[in-house]
Amino acid sequence: MKEWLRSIPPIHELQKNPQYMQIADEYGIDSSLVHDALTNCLNQIRTQLLHEIWRGPTPGSSDFLKQVWSDVRNQVREQIMPQLKKVINATGIVLHTNFGRAPLSKDAIDHILQIASSYSNVEYNLKEGKRGSRYDVVEKILTKLTGSEAAMVVNNNAAAVFLILRTLAQGKEVIISRGQLVEIGGSFRVSSIMGESGAILKEVGTTNKTHFQDYQKALSDDTAMIMKVHTSNFKIIGFTETVPAEDLITLKEQNPELIVYEDLGSGVLYDFREHGIGEEPTVQSVIKSGVDLVSFSGDKLLGGPQAGIIAGKKVYIDQIKKHSLARAFRVDKLTLAGLEATLLHYVTGSKGLKEIPVIRNILMSKEEIYERSLTFIRLFKEKLPEFHISIKESYSQVGGGAMPDVQLETYVVTIRHDRLHAHSIEKKLREAPIPIVAKIREDEIHLDLRTVQETEYQEIIKAFSLLAEL
Repeated sequence: MKEWLRSIPPIHELQKNPQYMQIADEYGIDSSLVHDALTNCLNQIRTQLLHEIWRGPTPGSSDFLKQVWSDVRNQVREQIMPQLKKVINATGIVLHTNFGRAPLSKDAIDHILQIASSYSNVEYNLKEGKRGSRYDVVEKILTKLTGSEAAMVVNNNAAAVFLILRTLAQGKEVIISRGQLVEIGGSFRVSSIMGESGAILKEVGTTNKTHFQDYQKALSDDTAMIMKVHTSNFKIIGFTETVPAEDLITLKEQNPELIVYEDLGSGVLYDFREHGIGEEPTVQSVIKSGVDLVSFSGDKLLGGPQAGIIAGKKVYIDQIKKHSLARAFRVDKLTLAGLEATLLHYVTGSKGLKEIPVIRNILMSKEEIYERSLTFIRLFKEKLPEFHISIKESYSQVGGGAMPDVQLETYVVTIRHDRLHAHSIEKKLREAPIPIVAKIREDEIHLDLRTVQETEYQEIIKAFSLLAEL
């Protein structure tokens, strides 16, 4: 073992090897990065030798040096290549939380690119020739679409919830139903965020039933707000009761200073209920019910970039805008550009809505997916006849913590191979240059083309072609 350790060439000798500068030139990098990768590589080999787990060529041999330079090249590539990659989502989950939720429309992408590559009027009033407010960029569109008096945008809905509570209820009581003390992804709990905001949580009712009288009896001189949380990521069925926002607003007669606020989570501007999909209330209908404030996400069912949107009464929105923490939660120009372009699709009506991928994918009919599946199968069979490929009926999901009980009828393309196991295929697809994520069912690969762009078909076929060569 000691002899093998002594046989490993020192760094200064390896730096004289032509491979050292070749790798630097190949990737257009400073040689110090090659030095770091080489040092790390040799340290790993020494550790494996000391623990007697080295399975590579004998140290000092020509094969050993080939292995070293191959490992160095791989480590350099990993250091300089972006970790954030495009992923082909073949799971059928429209709003996949792990895949960045809503893909943006072409107009939104183009608008982001235009704003990113130049200066912009993000905080400049072109009419008056003086400093402006970034809230103005989308506030007029949001008030038009939601029917609210005012609106503002922060970096996500969790920030929106926190900022509302901090600004309007710090040190005061906030009444909320026990059945609405939800936890969403990343261990975000309404009770925890309320505590962090300085608001005092006052629970009423039970997990499954909360009555109007529960809220009424809980009112006191210390009450600042009634908070209603839409349980968009789960559903309680059976012996249940909740209080509509319209009824809660009548409590203002007892307490004129009372604020009624509803957190919609993944709020929608498009009414999917008209197509028999889910029971999500639109932001417009919630504002119309008379609530003072509503908050919702921009990157879920709305179909835009990550953002938290607050809409409602101007008197409260103005206070939130002026809070010192509003700056900490503000969005950048790229988010505003993507959100503005997405909202403009809603302004232009049905034609524009078809441009929003989330809405288009959710509304895609089972028949359309069947036709797309046939097209994919024809292209696939032309190049890969050795795979068994067919179509089966199945269900897609909305995902993203929205419409938990909704299943969208779909067809999936099923693929299997006589020699290759489904789990091996799935792993190789994830490791492709453009990763492809699919599902495994009954030892078959299932591709749901609801969430796959037609321009991505050839990339999937290319990945399967590499598998066929194994």
